[in-house]
Amino acid sequence: MAHLMTTQLLFLVWVAAWGAQTSTTRARTDLLSVCMDAKHHKVKPGPEDKLHEQCSPWKKNSCCYANTSEEAHKNISNLYRFNWNHCGEMEPTCKRHFIQDTCLYECSPNLGPWIQQVDQSWRKERILNVPLCKEDCQRWWEDCKTSLTCKSNWHKGWNWEKGYNECPTNAACHPFHFYFPTPADLCQEIWSHSYKVSNYSRGSGRCIQMWFDPAQGNPNEEVARFYAEAMSSAGVRRAGPLLLSLALMLLWLLK
Repeated sequence: MAHLMTTQLLFLVWVAAWGAQTSTTRARTDLLSVCMDAKHHKVKPGPEDKLHEQCSPWKKNSCCYANTSEEAHKNISNLYRFNWNHCGEMEPTCKRHFIQDTCLYECSPNLGPWIQQVDQSWRKERILNVPLCKEDCQRWWEDCKTSLTCKSNWHKGWNWEKGYNECPTNAACHPFHFYFPTPADLCQEIWSHSYKVSNYSRGSGRCIQMWFDPAQGNPNEEVARFYAEAMSSAGVRRAGPLLLSLALMLLWLLK
C-alpha cells in the first residue's frame, strides 16, 4: 500500500513539475508576437509591406492587413463605424492620436501580456491595462484639449440608430478636459482601461510606445518580452508551494 502511495505521489510531483515548466514555456510562446482573436486581426502576425501611413511602423511584423490600416485613417470607417466627429470636427492634431491608437490596437503583435478573454459578440479577446508610456498619454491629452466630446467611456452608451455613433440624449458636448481632467483619465477611461498610464518613460523598455521610428526597430518587442518573462516567473513561483507539499509527503512516506 505504501509503495502504491509512494508511486502515486512521485507521479503527482512529476506532473506538477512538468505542468509548471510547460505552462511557463507555453505562456512565453503565447505572449510574444501574437495577435488578438478580435474582429479584424490576422491569426498570426507577419510582414505587410503596404500598411497605410500611421500604421506603417508595423509593416515588418503586423497583426493587421493593408486594408485594415487604410480604414483606420477614415472617419466612420468599415472597421467599427465610429464617428470621431460626434461633437463637430475633431482637430487634426487630436485625430492623429486616435488613428495611432487604432493602428497600435489593430497592428501590434506586442500586446500579448495584456490580452484577456472576453464574451463579446464582435471579439473574443481584448487588451487590458497595457502600460502606455507617460509621454504618449500626456501628448495625446494635450493635443485633444480643444476638441469636443460628450462621453468619457467611448466603448459603450452611444446612440447607433443611424449606423454610426452619435451622442446619447442629454449628453452635452464639452472640451475634452471636461470629461478627461487629467491625462490618466483620458488614456485609462476612454477605452474601458485598455491602457494604464505607466510611470516609465519612452525608451525605458518598460512601457508600450504608441509612436516609434521603425528605422530604430520596434521598442515594444523588448517591453512585451520583459512582461512575458515576469508573468512566467510568477507562474513558477505559484507552483512552488504545491511541489514543496508533495515532496514533504513523499519524504514522510519513505521514512
